[in-house]
Order: sequence, then C-alpha cells, then structure tokens
Amino acid sequence: MQAHAHSASGQAGPRRPAEPGMALAEVETPALLVDRATLEANITAMASYLRSRAPGIRLRPHAKTHKSPDIARLQMAAGAVGVCCQTVAEAEAMVAAGIPDVLLSNQIADIRKAARLAALAGQARISVCVDDVAQIALLAAAARDADVTLHVLVEIDVGGHRCGVASPEAARDLALQIAKHSQLSFDGLQAYHGRAQHFRGYDERREAIASAARIARQAATLIRQTGLACETITGAGTGSFEHEAASGLYTELQCGSYVFMDADYARNRRGPNNELPDFGHALSLLTTVISAPTPERAVCDAGLKAMSLDSGPPSLARHPGLTFTGASDEHSTLTVETGPAPAIGTQLQLLPGHCDPTVAMHDWLVIHDNNVVAALWPVARGR
Repeated sequence: MQAHAHSASGQAGPRRPAEPGMALAEVETPALLVDRATLEANITAMASYLRSRAPGIRLRPHAKTHKSPDIARLQMAAGAVGVCCQTVAEAEAMVAAGIPDVLLSNQIADIRKAARLAALAGQARISVCVDDVAQIALLAAAARDADVTLHVLVEIDVGGHRCGVASPEAARDLALQIAKHSQLSFDGLQAYHGRAQHFRGYDERREAIASAARIARQAATLIRQTGLACETITGAGTGSFEHEAASGLYTELQCGSYVFMDADYARNRRGPNNELPDFGHALSLLTTVISAPTPERAVCDAGLKAMSLDSGPPSLARHPGLTFTGASDEHSTLTVETGPAPAIGTQLQLLPGHCDPTVAMHDWLVIHDNNVVAALWPVARGR
C-alpha cells in the first residue's frame, strides 16, 4: 500500500519525498529530480529553434512526457499553442490547470471517455484523432449531448504501423464522414511516425520522415480536392522534428521528450551540420546505495517500480566507474568497474532510459536549483 501524508486540511495525499529548502541529500529516495535551469534552457532552446528555422510552424508539446501542468504552462509561456495528451485523464488535468488548447493524439472507443472529452470542450479547445467511422459516430453523439464542438483529425499511418488509416484514400473518406456531423469540425491530419524517433542514424530518420510527408501530402491533396480544408498536419517528435519542420508540409510539431532528454534519445546520432539544440538532461532519478556486499557490487533502492527499462537501462554518465547490471522490483544492481564501491548511504543520479513511463511511476517532480529543492510539482498520473 502506498504511503500517504496528510495536508493541513487533513486530506490524505501522496507522500512528499522532499520539501522546498531541503538539500538534495535530504530527499527521500527513490525520487524524480528536475534541474530547473536545464528544464528552462531546453524549453527556450526548442522555441528559439522553431522561431529561427521554421517560423509559422506551431509547437504543441506532448504532455505525456511530463504529465505536469506546471511544465505545460512554462512551454506555453515560451510560445507553444497548447499541448498533446494521450489519455482523457491527462487532458482533464491540463484543462483543469487552465491549458486552453488540448489535442488528444489518440483514438476513443468508450462512450464514457467520449462524454468526458466532450465535457472538456466546454472549457477549452479540444481536438481528437480518429481512424474509423465508429469513433466518429461516438464523438458526434458525445458532442451533441454536451452541445459542444469537437475538432477532429484523421490519423494516417505514415510508417509507425500503430494507429491510423492505411491509405490517403481512406483518410479522404473519413474526412468526408466527419464533415457530415454539425458538431464535429474536421481540422486535418495526424501524421506521426513514432518508430522513426528512435532510428539511430540521421539519414535513416530523414528518409523515414520524407516518406511520411509524401503519404500525408497525398492525403491532404485528396481531401482538398473534395472542397474540404486541411489546415493542420501535425506530428513529429524529439528524434525527428528537424525533418518535419523542413518538409514544407507540417504545420504543427508534437515534440515532448526534449524538455527532459532521456538516455535513449541521447543515443541518436546527429546530422552532419550538427545544428540542433543541445538539450540537456533535466530529469534524473535520485537513488540511494542500500547495500555494498562486495567490492565489485553495489545495490540501490530504485528498481522496476521507479523507472522504465523498455528503452534500455539508465545512464550512469554522472557516475563513471559504475555499470548498471540489472533491476528487480525495488533494487538496481551496479557493477564497480573502477574505483572503490560507493558506500552505503551514497546518493546516485540515474538518467532514465525512457522518461515518459518513468515519470508516470511517480507522484511528484522534485524541482531543484543548485542542489537545493525549490518546489514539488505534482504528476498527473491519471484517475
């Protein structure tokens, strides 16, 4: 059972691992740390890159990375038009915090979720993706019941082979179906190539996005030939955004992980001109060595319940001489390659392999300046 603390009002809430003013050495581990200076520098760097290299293209960062209304507000203050969310619960948290423009970059197949999404459209501009007529009917009924307008994008499979219609012709046909409903507004296309974000080679990513743009352009052309506008073509991520920005097609970019930069994205090879911003590692997982049974082995208190290993192990770049060996539920095992084993009680900062699911395991982001806790920001983990 999760430990809880009580607020001044007596209401139970998630246990806080730290309080403002504490030194990092006092933070209860495992805990997610966010270096505020690096976070703000990353947000500024992305906004500046797009203003100088791709003026007119909107930035709509993906909030599934941080699940934090506080960070979303920083991104909007730097010029973002709104956020993407992947679940209705994320969208609810963002709208409740005052974010005025949310794209649910996913499909809905549940009448209750459709009703919840439609309820949000009375408070903010809400967009959502479809790839089937059944989803359109569901959204139309929910919008009618709530007396709101939902903005709808057709998702087209541009190489990710997850959601999305399979052809430009199918995208056109769905757009025409959306246009039949008075309380649905057809806005354009979602053309996100998720797999391309993690292609390591620069040329491989560039070619994948060029192919994605060709498919999306064909779909947009067919849709416009029907007399419908196709104003939005949205997609891109931290691994590929330079290519979507240069395509002459995309109007909106959905990059998310750049705010934190995890170990996996850091493995991508940059282009020959090396013109992308140098996003820093703002997110780290603070953990404590709880056992050092041999000179070659140390064990810390952050395991599979504190970080995701789906994109590989965390980086120990901040602790040369140690190698990540493996993890169980509440432990990670480290091999000492050089130097003495860290003593029991030593704190380590691991750079997560994949920031998004790691954040979703925690209730709080511990924001720090110069190794002093500045704030705790809640994580909107879902309802």
